[in-house]
Parts: sequence; C-alpha cells; structure tokens
Amino acid sequence: MSDAASPNDSGLSPELIDLFEGDDEGLFEAPVKPRPITTEDRLERAFIEILEFYDKHKRRPDPDTREIAERKLGARLVGILNSEEKKQHLRHLDDVGLLAEPEVPETLEELFEGTGDGADGSGAGSDFDFLADLLDEADGVDADLYDTASLPRRKPKSSDSVAERTRVKDFEPFRQAFKEKQQQLADGSVVLAEFKSEQSITDGKFYVVRGSLAFVAEVYDPEPGAPLENNGLPKQRLRVVFENGTESSMYRKSFAIRLYEEDGKVLAYNRSVTMDEIGDADKLSGWIYVLRSLSTDPEIASLRDLYKIGYSTTTVEQRIRGAEKSATYLHAPVEIVETFRTYNLRPSALEHLLHRVFAPARLKITRGTEPAATEWFIAPLEAIVDAVDKIISGEIVHYVYDVAAQRLVRRD
Repeated sequence: MSDAASPNDSGLSPELIDLFEGDDEGLFEAPVKPRPITTEDRLERAFIEILEFYDKHKRRPDPDTREIAERKLGARLVGILNSEEKKQHLRHLDDVGLLAEPEVPETLEELFEGTGDGADGSGAGSDFDFLADLLDEADGVDADLYDTASLPRRKPKSSDSVAERTRVKDFEPFRQAFKEKQQQLADGSVVLAEFKSEQSITDGKFYVVRGSLAFVAEVYDPEPGAPLENNGLPKQRLRVVFENGTESSMYRKSFAIRLYEEDGKVLAYNRSVTMDEIGDADKLSGWIYVLRSLSTDPEIASLRDLYKIGYSTTTVEQRIRGAEKSATYLHAPVEIVETFRTYNLRPSALEHLLHRVFAPARLKITRGTEPAATEWFIAPLEAIVDAVDKIISGEIVHYVYDVAAQRLVRRD
C-alpha cells in the first residue's frame, strides 16, 4: 500500500477540497499580519500632514491660531524643529525647506531687513517684513474687539462699499517720503510700534500692513448718505497710499480692522511720543544672558573665558533652573554673569546675531548621542559686552571677532 495520503484523508468533502484547490485568488490564504506602526512612522505621517498644509496654504501652520487643526500642526512643527534627532530623521521628506536653519543676519542692516514680498506680491515690503516680525505682539482690549477669527464668515460686500486700489497719478512725492521712512527705520530714529486703536488713525501717519508701508494721506469728510458707525456717526473714508504706487479710499474702520487682523504696526519717532500715538511702545520682550559654567569636569573647568550666550522670554533665573540636568548647560550648575533686557525686539534675533559674531570661538563639544551644545563660546566677557554695545549703536557692521586677539577688530 502506498504511504501517500489521498485528498479524502483530510476529512474534508470533495466539494470543499475542489473549492480550496481552485482558489486562484488566494481568498483562503491566511492574511499577512500588518507591520506594527513605529514611532518613526507616526513622526513621518505627522510631518507629511504639515507638508500638505504648506502645499495648500503656502505658509507654515501657526501654533498660536484659534483654528484647532492648524494649531495642532503648528505645535507639531515646533516640536520637530526643537529636536535635532527628529529633524535629521525627516530631512529626506522635506522638499520645501521647513527644517532648514533660519538665515542668521550677518549685519545690523540684515537684522532689520525682511525677505518677503509686499502685500501685493511685488516685493514692496521686503525692507520691513523682518523688523515687523521682530516686534512682540500684545493683545490689547481694542485688538480683542477687532479679532474676527471666531466670527462667522461675512457675506461679500456690495461693490459700492469695497474700496479698490488704483494707481497713484503723482507718486513721486510719496516715493520720496517712503524712502525717507525706510532710512529712518534703518538708522533707528523711527521705530515700529503696536497699533492700538481706530481713533489713533490720522492723516500724516505711516503704518506697516503685511510688511508693506502705507501712508494715510487724507481723512475725508463723511460722504452724503454714508453708512453709520455703531456710535451713530457717519463712516469716514481715508486716502491710503501704499509704497507699491497704489492707493485706496477705504473706510477708517476697514483700515483699522485690517491692521488688527494683519498685526499691523504704526511708525513712531524714537523719542518721547504721546501715548495715543503708539501706546506702550517700550515693551519688555526678554533677556539676553551670559552664563559661566560651574562644572567640575576637568575638560570644562580648565577652559578659560568659557561663556554661554542665550536668550529667554522669562527671567534668567527661571530659565536656568535644573541646569545640571540639561545637556544645554553641560549637565552642571551655571552662574549668571551678565544680563541685557530687550525691548520691542525678539531676543532670539539678537542672540542669533551674537552667535554669528562669535562663531569662530564656538566651543565644539559632544557627549555620546546627546545633541551638541552650540551656545558656548570661548571669548572674554569684555568682548561679549562690547559686541552687545556695538549692536545697539549699529557699529557691529564694521567689526568681526578676532580669535587670536580675543577682541572685536574692524573689518578690512
């Protein structure tokens, strides 16, 4: 007798055997178990969602918006940008430069120059975008009144109430005025301050809307039959001239709403100014600090003039709590050597500029798989303080740090 088993030895009926044997499409095959989703998979999926948002809106998601979905994506992006490990893992997916390091200004002029386009996409506001971004934003009472993010979308206005932009027939006098304001912004005699209220809009004032300069050339008398404000007074139109050579006769309230929605700024002279002109202009925005390491590690303790240059939007004392647990502080306590308060300026911008100045003296140190500590420099304290003073005065554009001389020297 043969040892080969017959099909019927399985105990199945001939019909079932024929059904199994005729399964050309693999319907009765055991399904392949899916590969478990890893942390890296989730990270890549999250970043792909961020890229899809960027492709659709042509901007990064805002972590502070009231739109929950966008806020979530913005928070994810912040977390990714704060992790070198995550950025390294995702670089192969980044085809739009979201993970690229921000360009550090090399000169004071670059610190106050923007790189974006004006409101009309013509590049008209490029001299002001970066400076406008440096100013911290404070939500005042009036700003809350004009915040329309949570309101239902309005129906389109009739063409009679919409002010269209037209070309300025005689733009040359305005061109010269805009050029003068650009120069005053560059030399610091004029500053950008937070826009406070509709009532502060008067003729002769300059504003920044989406990085583009706007000049209120005239406040017109109310037109006959003009719509009424909530206070019962007729609405007033403005003649607003933009630095790209166009003008608009928008309502005062419409201009105010746009300034609030676009985080617009008002230009004010850097002197004693009236509060109704700029409001609380001198707003404390943070601190630049210089720290000395108290490490007992011989490799660290033996380094003379080793300082950490950083910034904080909270007090420095709060910032350095738990320093001994952080690689950023070389896993050791630190001593506060110098602090500089910053007003109306994001301290991160000043920090980046200082790091650029002292880049030749940056300490290169890594410990195993920990991220490198990049904010430590070997330079005399006097040189660091001198650099801060020269940034404030504007002289830094003429100086570089000489490692051998251990001081700032004039550029050749």
